[in-house]
Amino acid sequence: MTAGKRRPERVAALVQEILADTLTTALKDPRIGFVTVTGVEVSPDCTHAEVRVSVMGSEEEKRQAMDGLRSATGFLRSRLARTLSMRSTPELHFVLDRGLEHQARINHLLDRLKGEGEGEGEGEGEGEGEGEP
Repeated sequence: MTAGKRRPERVAALVQEILADTLTTALKDPRIGFVTVTGVEVSPDCTHAEVRVSVMGSEEEKRQAMDGLRSATGFLRSRLARTLSMRSTPELHFVLDRGLEHQARINHLLDRLKGEGEGEGEGEGEGEGEGEP
């Protein structure tokens, strides 16, 4: 892999680490509650960063958190600029990541199916072998 391909990956990892730390320690916006940075993708020229975030709560709380993140973009970019030694700081684009929600829903459905399957299995096999020596 060439250095040009690795650089966006390194920058993405740094951006994710810095944003996660800033969201938990320095950002005081009450709209931004339980927000987790789940991933960052940086463009090849490192001018844009797509930041995937997971937000716990209702749809309204998610909408408010995304509005809060968008309004804090300037502050977050300034924090990135102070930490990253780059000519220009990537422009941040926040995207709601629903992957954890889907995973939780799938796990819930699998647990329900497993519970139903165990309930049907009771009673089967009883009486077999009775009367045999």
